[in-house]
Amino acid sequence: MANEQVLTADQVIDNARRYLKSEDIAFLEKAYEFAKNAHAEQYRKSGEPYIIHPIQVAGILVDLDLDPSTIAAGFLHDVVEDTSITLDEIKEAFNAEVAMLVDGVTKLGKIKYKSQEEQQAENHRKMFVAMAQDIRVILIKLADRLHNMRTLKHLPQEKQRRISNETLEIFAPLAHRLGISKIKWELEDTALRYLNPQQYYRIVNLMKRKRAERELYIKEVMGEVTERLEEVEIEADLSGRPKHIYSIYRKMAMQNKQFSEIYDLLAVRIIVNSIKDCYAVLGIIHTCWKPMPGRFKDYIAMPKPNMYQSLHTTVIGPKGDPLEVQIRTSEMHQIAEYGIAAHWAYKEDKAADERSTLEEKLTWFREILEWQNDATNAEEFMESLKIDLFSDMVFVFTPKGDVIELPSGSVPIDFSYRIHSEIGNKTIGAKVNGKMVTLDYKLKTGDIIEILTSKHSYGPSQDWLKLAQTSQAKNRIRQFFKKQRREENVEKGRDLVEKEIKNMDFDLKEILQSENISRVAEKFNFMNEEDMFAAVGYNGITALQVANRLTEKQRRKRDQEQQITDITENAEKKKTVPAKKKKDAGVVVQGIDSLLVRLSKCCNPVPGDEIVGFITRGRGVSVHRADCANVVAEGTNDRIIDVEWEGDMKENREYNVEIEITGYDRRGLLNEVLQAVNETKTDINAVSGKSDRNKMASIHMAIAIHNISHLQKVVERIKQIPDIYAVRRIMQ
Repeated sequence: MANEQVLTADQVIDNARRYLKSEDIAFLEKAYEFAKNAHAEQYRKSGEPYIIHPIQVAGILVDLDLDPSTIAAGFLHDVVEDTSITLDEIKEAFNAEVAMLVDGVTKLGKIKYKSQEEQQAENHRKMFVAMAQDIRVILIKLADRLHNMRTLKHLPQEKQRRISNETLEIFAPLAHRLGISKIKWELEDTALRYLNPQQYYRIVNLMKRKRAERELYIKEVMGEVTERLEEVEIEADLSGRPKHIYSIYRKMAMQNKQFSEIYDLLAVRIIVNSIKDCYAVLGIIHTCWKPMPGRFKDYIAMPKPNMYQSLHTTVIGPKGDPLEVQIRTSEMHQIAEYGIAAHWAYKEDKAADERSTLEEKLTWFREILEWQNDATNAEEFMESLKIDLFSDMVFVFTPKGDVIELPSGSVPIDFSYRIHSEIGNKTIGAKVNGKMVTLDYKLKTGDIIEILTSKHSYGPSQDWLKLAQTSQAKNRIRQFFKKQRREENVEKGRDLVEKEIKNMDFDLKEILQSENISRVAEKFNFMNEEDMFAAVGYNGITALQVANRLTEKQRRKRDQEQQITDITENAEKKKTVPAKKKKDAGVVVQGIDSLLVRLSKCCNPVPGDEIVGFITRGRGVSVHRADCANVVAEGTNDRIIDVEWEGDMKENREYNVEIEITGYDRRGLLNEVLQAVNETKTDINAVSGKSDRNKMASIHMAIAIHNISHLQKVVERIKQIPDIYAVRRIMQ
């Protein structure tokens, strides 16, 4: 699956001839011609004809040996979204299966949402629900995302970062969960190149310097292993296992290691004919070199949830360096590279029970449909998905020896609800490895868990919602409270909403009219008002959310009336005399007497900025930068007046300015920033910082400056620090 070659449609279809019949090839040719005509007048950002993208997506699907309908959907996946073609036309021209797959990967582009984030979350929800019904939807989407990442250089930098972040958060973990490492590694490495180019190219260069030395070492190791295998007549294919850039970056970032400390750059993969040979080779490896304690993993006896199987061991190699060895069969290697796609590979003689077994292995995907029903909005659905599907996992055992997979950080409550809802509801305690533990005990891989239940239990506690980590457990607990305490929750929810409305100083009778309540309940997607108040009672939504919706018309009317009052009062204060009055903060105000002048904290203007004055009720004149969003948002020019900076500004006058500095999070970065600011003889009023999982540091700093040129001097000095990517001035 090379990422440089651009395939033609003929090459893609020729590749498909390897395993498809002539009638299937004709079906693919028809799909290509249909897509080519639909996209005839369209071009990509690179300037290339748009049809090149569907061709590459179909090519990736052919490399995975997928069925004709999936490949045809690859050719057609953007037709409904980007042209006037409808799903009904796709269904009529091809079949219902192709139309369903195309619909699964089609975004909700024609629906208007409040924000881009909300729309993206809805797009993901639609895709994942379609995927839960047919896994091929996500295989097409992964192929689509892979080619888009390969051509990301043609997009603006802001889009590159947004798409790369989304790839690392959603698509690469999903490829991992499906076991498609071939796609996963390329997505991660490409995303890192755009999110942290400095670290990406640094690692690339470091790998190049040591490559010859590593290759020679691996060659020596493979030569010795080959000799030993020939002695016992075991056929094997040996190769050096490539270490991917993102994997190295994560180890350096999360374990705070230098490149020289990453030992598993040295790795050998051994592919044999049978499981028996796997264990025989393991014995030979451990005879040749001393194994490192705690570094042996048997994924053959206990496969990963994504069906990955292999033996992993780390030994002290011939030169005293740690050497990682992976041992697997050819079939295991195929699954390791292509994961679920290897099972979906098009085979005419694939037995029905093999398909059924595959479906059973994907039962965890079916839970997506449950989350879809329980989530109140798309954002909540995506958060549930990230927690349950994309977090690190722990593997624990039932007393009977069954393996249960849970997100890292899970507690016995999560385990009990994973077994069955009734067991969860009746839980009164838990034993881990034979010892009693509290319900907030963090489960570890290898733990044997026994849940203690009682038929006299009153059910879960509200505190369990804080303890539980999985969406399944939280949803089951919420459902219990919905059913068991409905009347109590309705009354509690109504009281909470009434309290919020009173705090807003509105008349309850005016607000709580049946038409108004029904309208708001419908907006929150509840069947009736009792369902809405019950949801408030069991913390499904907040009382403030409901109160805000119920009072939105009255609040808008009140704000308009107040605005009119403010304008009237301020109109009387305005003078027609042209005399200038000097006020506080070094600002001259045109034609207004006896008013306090203050600098607005939302934009912190400083001498040199273009400024305007804004008459505020009871607080005089606030001075804003001319481009301040808060002034524009007020929507009236009646309260804006002319102001200007004093002509004889003193250097000893200081103004507070907030700046944000972003860069690569390395040791000593904050100290270098503080030192740079001190060199400019600038006082620092406040400083805070944080770092995300991609090692992107964000430093928030409030500094005291004299004027705009002073600020520019500070900014330029900070930009000179290595690994600083951007410095921006903050407007609240």
